[in-house]
Amino acid sequence: MRGRGRGRTWDAHAIQDVPREPDADAPGVQRSAGRLRRCGGHEGCCDTAPVTTSAGLVVFRELDGVLQVLLGHMGGPYWARKDERAWSIPKGELDEGEDPLAGARREFAEELGHAPPDGPVLELGEIRQRSGKRVVAFAVEGDFDPALMAPGTFELEWPPRSGRRQVFPELDRVAWFDLETAMGKVVQGQAELLDRLAVARPRRTRV
Repeated sequence: MRGRGRGRTWDAHAIQDVPREPDADAPGVQRSAGRLRRCGGHEGCCDTAPVTTSAGLVVFRELDGVLQVLLGHMGGPYWARKDERAWSIPKGELDEGEDPLAGARREFAEELGHAPPDGPVLELGEIRQRSGKRVVAFAVEGDFDPALMAPGTFELEWPPRSGRRQVFPELDRVAWFDLETAMGKVVQGQAELLDRLAVARPRRTRV
């Protein structure tokens, strides 16, 4: 999302034959900065869209010796009653020429309403989601209180062809999960990023 509180719009007519709801980075989404964004968000939003590159940030912490990651539940009417495979790392499409890490940090701030934690950054590399979209991901250790989330929003015609436009959060909630639980909740294409984090994160020396 470009800027907080001004949202973006998307036309639901485009998904009459698509078995899952697009997220706010779907074709036709109007970013608040006045430019049209193509697919680059959550998995499955538009399988026919041109391949784009998104960047995302995995925030992690260690609590009582257990690795936890922060995930966001995708917003909108399609995802409202889904849980398994309905969570994502905060991410979104890169601007043309934008540095991937800068884009990942920007998207975190726009989707959660708060700047991401500072600190050493782990590069998790690139994956391709089922839709073909490329995701470049990074990880940083830090903490975040889910109650403080102030999500960005998008506008959607819903129900489809109803003429009614409603505003939905890009992420309707965030939560911390241990790695095993997160593997079952995150969209399938992003599970590999969590595997990479488990290998790449620094290990603490216990006294």
